Amino acid sequence: MRTGMNLLLWTSHVTEEHFPLMAKLKAAGFDGVELPLFGGDAAHYGKIKKELDNLGLACTTVTVCNPEANPISPDAAVRRKGLDHVKWAIDMTATMGGENLCGPYHSPLGVFSGAGPTETEKAHGAETLHKAADYAQQNKVMLAIEYLNRFECYFLTTAADAAAFVKRVDHPHFRMMYDTFHANIEEKAIGATIESIAGSFIHVHISENDRGTPGTGHVHFDETFRALRKVGYDGWMVIEAFGRALPDLAAATRVWRDLFPTPEEVYTKGLALIKQKWQTFA
Repeated sequence: MRTGMNLLLWTSHVTEEHFPLMAKLKAAGFDGVELPLFGGDAAHYGKIKKELDNLGLACTTVTVCNPEANPISPDAAVRRKGLDHVKWAIDMTATMGGENLCGPYHSPLGVFSGAGPTETEKAHGAETLHKAADYAQQNKVMLAIEYLNRFECYFLTTAADAAAFVKRVDHPHFRMMYDTFHANIEEKAIGATIESIAGSFIHVHISENDRGTPGTGHVHFDETFRALRKVGYDGWMVIEAFGRALPDLAAATRVWRDLFPTPEEVYTKGLALIKQKWQTFA
């Protein structure tokens, strides 16, 4: 098991000004960081790679898609743009030596059709993301698709949805991830859910029910870690929390109040929680 911290708590675009923060996370005991990919080029991320190597940090990445680059769109041109975006994110991940490209890049965040996903949308999504997985394989990157709760998307909203989609895409470089925040909303039995997706997921987000400090809310972390140990999970565990430092991101994640006293509390207490639970259920 390796631990990471998602940098979206501080920024949607990592630059040299965040290098001291990365050093603090390394000193706190993290194995890596998760970098948001919303813009930039290979030259920019090449600089990030040098600092990651300098600090001895590994990385994973996360991205989303938008309505103009949508893998499940009925418009073939829009689907191609969706594929191009994921390929760009794969390129940037590979530039930094990242292992997993995570996130809900199956469909646009916060865009709804008024109904559940159609068979045609599922077919379009599987075709588009199979091509993306081919490209990821060439670049030694794993894709870890994220399901969201039903208030944030309609295409993949449960672990069962995501696992079925992984099976449909049918590619060795396309898997899913598990997020404790979304599962806390959508799943009826956490342990049974994790057991049901064993072999399909390669990445875990540790996130409290209010997006604050892990361990201070009512997410069932005992049940979560017990089940992760039971299925033999040994991949990344990345803390994901959101605050009000970035107004656009705060609006997108519906963070209207302070959820923790300091970011340092989030990553120090969150990391302690992961290590303690991991050992407890060994």
